[in-house]
Amino acid sequence: MLDARTPRFDRLPDAPGVGYKLQHFAAIQADARPVEWLEIHAENYMGDGGRPLAQLRHLAERFPISVHGVGLSIGGEGRLDPDHLARLSHLVGWLHPASFSEHLAWSTHDSHFLNDLLPLPYTQATLARVCSHIDEVQDALGRRMLLENPSTYLAFVESEMSEVEFLGEIARRTGCGLLLDVNNVFVSATNQQTDPYSYIDAFPHAHVGEIHLGGHDEDADETGAPLLIDSHGREVVDPVWALYAHTIAVGGRKPTLIEWDTDVPDWPVLAAEAERAAAVLEPAG
Repeated sequence: MLDARTPRFDRLPDAPGVGYKLQHFAAIQADARPVEWLEIHAENYMGDGGRPLAQLRHLAERFPISVHGVGLSIGGEGRLDPDHLARLSHLVGWLHPASFSEHLAWSTHDSHFLNDLLPLPYTQATLARVCSHIDEVQDALGRRMLLENPSTYLAFVESEMSEVEFLGEIARRTGCGLLLDVNNVFVSATNQQTDPYSYIDAFPHAHVGEIHLGGHDEDADETGAPLLIDSHGREVVDPVWALYAHTIAVGGRKPTLIEWDTDVPDWPVLAAEAERAAAVLEPAG
């Protein structure tokens, strides 16, 4: 439990944040500029003690914290794992984060966890199931959650609506907010040969509570067409920065996270990415 005198951060600032990594603790303590908030993966902090939790408690006294889940399987066909949800509720209960988010994806089958975020067909049946799961999460946590658009590599022929329409209807039915991952938009649009700018223009920006930016890897499919892989293992590429600038121009300033989860660089490299996001956000202020 945080000290009762610890300030409560009720919202994320419309400024750059980064995904927190343990190796950056000392650098953040020394000088976090231009980073104004931090995001953690929930599943890394569901234990009862140790150095990671001690560092997180310390950082939560200085920074708004966003908790980003990767294991709830919001889109799964079965019920949500009650033990996982209970551990998540405990974490959110003592940490009092400024935001909680999860993915529009599924990652479980029966009792098996697949260690991947898999796409869904956008049908009425899927819509009802996802909305039911979000209602359950929001009731358990006692707070509004954000739902992130996925990176996709194919489209389902049985889909009855677009991804933007699907996300907008989820927000309308459940009252949840949305997390707009701009890199995911670019990856999906490239892989499916659609227009990422049209996607951004159609997105329900009024529901957006957070934006993500990250790096991706480039490959090719069996026909030689570009195939992008959402890897979070390198810097944000220029076309994604351009799409992000368009997103801010259309939807206004939003808390913006730099995601870098593999091949994590030294702090100055990550801070430079955050500085680039700040340069886009500043004129929009």
